[in-house]
Amino acid sequence: MITDTHTHAETVSQQLKQRIRLLVEGSREHRVPADAFAALAIEVFQHQAAHNALYARYLELLNVDPASVHTVEAIPFLPIELFKHHSIRTGQWLPVRVFTSSGTTGQQASQHLLKDPEWYRWSARMGFSWQYGRPVEEFCFLALLPSYLEREGSSLVAMMADFIEASRYAQSGFYLHQTEALLETLHSCRQQQIPTVLLGVSFALLDLAEAAPIDLSGIIIMETGGMKGRRAEITREELHRRLCQAFQVSCIHSEYGMTELLSQAYAQQYGLFRPSPTMAVLCREATDPFQWQTPGHSGALNIIDLANVDTVSFIATDDLGKVHPDGLFEVLGRLDYSDIRGCNLMVE
Repeated sequence: MITDTHTHAETVSQQLKQRIRLLVEGSREHRVPADAFAALAIEVFQHQAAHNALYARYLELLNVDPASVHTVEAIPFLPIELFKHHSIRTGQWLPVRVFTSSGTTGQQASQHLLKDPEWYRWSARMGFSWQYGRPVEEFCFLALLPSYLEREGSSLVAMMADFIEASRYAQSGFYLHQTEALLETLHSCRQQQIPTVLLGVSFALLDLAEAAPIDLSGIIIMETGGMKGRRAEITREELHRRLCQAFQVSCIHSEYGMTELLSQAYAQQYGLFRPSPTMAVLCREATDPFQWQTPGHSGALNIIDLANVDTVSFIATDDLGKVHPDGLFEVLGRLDYSDIRGCNLMVE
């Protein structure tokens, strides 16, 4: 019986991945129909409610009967803190890789188990190509990620390593402390008009801007993460202002992702993030996790990540933000005391 259940869960998982892929690749004008996304989300929910022991227990504690859930708004979202205390998976399988968060001093790191590397690669590459209109192969990627490279298990490093490997340009690569080499590569890419993305953690981009201001017009400069304790925190607006001035560009792009997600969102200007087509962002009341916030008003962000078929696709994050009627969203900060919030599962 256990074998039959496991086989059924595996079959459903593969079927869902195929349907998600067909939905995304068959959509036109970079727009996944909302009703089709919602219908798939409900199916993923039913699958995870049946085959994810942790999520099933969470639904039980909330007295939610999965059979009664017929809309996205009725789906309970799992607190993101549980990724710090549980190995979350739907079905029975062994991870081929474990992504871990950097965490902060005194806090336990989150972990996200990866079952299917090829599915992750498809999701990440598709999400970037969807946003920027061409395959990752056609970009040169320069990664300035010192705080991520200095530890194990970063999903961001894994994604960039894949993009770099896929790129047709030999100049693609990681840069840790090779400032001169990075500047030379940037200058060369600009002179040759190579489509180039300089992705950097915020403090490293600021360090570069102050040490070597340079004309990078035509280069996509993309920030991700925060100051990681290396510099004083500043607003995204101030960060972008300083970088635009130093690098002589009109706007700074941003990447939004996290250990607990396989999908990403990108902002091409003004900090307005567009989710990957496998991703949807909703906003809840900051003080009531089961009350939805009005579009355009700030609250805490809930994320649907259909790419998380093998773990859990419905996550209540600790990010504060604002979701606009067109589906774009902003990230405004973090909830306070997030580590002591949660549910009985954290006690168990």
